[in-house]
Parts: sequence; structure tokens; C-alpha cells
Amino acid sequence: MNACRDYAERDYRIFVKHGLYLEKLTIPSWKKRLTIIGENVDSTILSFGDFSGRIDSTGKKHSTFTSFTCQVAGNDIVFENFTFVNSAGRVGQAVAAHVEGDRCVFRNCRFIGNQDTLFASGEDSRQYYLNCYIEGTTDFIFGAATALFEDCTIVSKVNSYITAASTLPVREFGFVFLNCRLLADSVGRRVYLGRPWRLYAYTAFINCWMGEHIRPEGWHNWSKAEAEKTARYLEYHSTGPGGNPSARVPWSRQLTDDEARIITSRAVLRGNDNWDPTQTSAREK
Repeated sequence: MNACRDYAERDYRIFVKHGLYLEKLTIPSWKKRLTIIGENVDSTILSFGDFSGRIDSTGKKHSTFTSFTCQVAGNDIVFENFTFVNSAGRVGQAVAAHVEGDRCVFRNCRFIGNQDTLFASGEDSRQYYLNCYIEGTTDFIFGAATALFEDCTIVSKVNSYITAASTLPVREFGFVFLNCRLLADSVGRRVYLGRPWRLYAYTAFINCWMGEHIRPEGWHNWSKAEAEKTARYLEYHSTGPGGNPSARVPWSRQLTDDEARIITSRAVLRGNDNWDPTQTSAREK
């Protein structure tokens, strides 16, 4: 990463051989246009064990926002075939990946942790996750970014909450899950789709298969009665034993065919620059 020019005007492609890399990796805002490709998703692993409340060797006390294994602050960063692990265990907030750059893409990646596994941060950030695996316990996909998850596998490890979006009220979209599978291990039996970190949280599940661990009511207000008037919790054609639209809380909404049809990866993420993440392929330069 350090060898790539700051504020680059060309693309960089970094190939990472399989191995267990025990380090805390930061891609700062002045590093951009990087494509990082692992040799194999199962054996190219970045792992660290920070967590909120830990005091490191320098005397620094970590918070949720500094507990990451990998922080992506630069724009136009692509990861493929990578596994991100926070190995701290069930000790509270412990982030595997903290992503706040704009136009960031993750393909065929795995995010392994417990509470707060994936921090989709950045109020102006757009993120695309394709064919990824994400597991955790509480609020393990959270943040303010506009993030689209397509063909992903989402695994709950305990009875808790999958998402905690903090979407700004001015944002048209927040977290969108397209054609995903929601699974649970043997412990996770009563799981909510989400709860609102901030009042205008936006989370939509479209054409997703949901296991029996998803609670019939679907959504929780996080003891914020006012969020029931502002949170944007949407579903369309949820299937599987957990797809139960008639039992959902009345302040969530089922999309119509026409409404769901226009929510595509390009529509969600295009922004003012007409970004199409499906055209962002591995760079060869």
C-alpha cells in the first residue's frame, strides 16, 4: 500500500499470495484507485484482535471506531478474494472492516467477527458487496453508508440484530440487500432484521431467502418510539421460513412490484457521477 503513489492518477493492482496476515491495515484517504486481489478467499486472511475498551501497548484505549482490522478510507478501492477477521472474540464491539471511502467494491470476500463485524461508514460513501459472506452477533452490519449487498450470505451467530443503519434523512437509500441468504448457526434462533442506530435508518431486503431464525415481527425500534415514524424498513418477496410479511411490525413496509423493480445496484449507487459498480472489474495496470 505504501509503495503506491499518494493521490494516484493511475490504477494500481496488488496481488496478495495466500497466507495469514496478522496486522492492522489502514488504507488512508490519500491512497486511491487500488485493486487488491487475494490468491484465494479461504486462505488469504487479514486478521487482528482489537476491540472497544482495549488499551494497546502505546497506552491508547480503542473505541468501536478504532477497533478495526482493516480501515478503508480511500476512494475507488476494490478487494477480491479476501477474508477480514476480527479475532478478539465476544468482548463487545470489534470491527473486522471499517469502510468509509467512496466507490468501494468487495467481491467474493468474507467478513468474520462478532459484534459490529462490518462498519459501512461514511455518510457520503457508496459501497458494493457482491457474493460476500458476513457473519456476526449484534448489529454486525452497521453505519451510515449507502451500501448494496448482492448475492451475499448473512449469518447470525446469536439471538440479536443483523443491521443497525444510521442513514441520513437526505439519503434516498441506505442498506439494500438483493438476492441474499439469511442463515444462522445453532445458537441464533430469534433474530431481528434490524434496528435504527439513527432515526432515519434505511434498510431494504429484496428477493432474499430468510431462515427460521428471523423473528416474525422483523424489526425493532431500539426503544425509540419516534423511530417508528421515520425509519425506512422495507421488504419485497422475502421467502423461506423467516419471510413472513403479514407478521411484520406495522411501521415497516412491503414494496410493490413497481417500487422493487427500480431498486437495482446501479440505481442505488450511481450518485452524481453515474457510478456503475457492476462495471468495476479487476484492473490490470
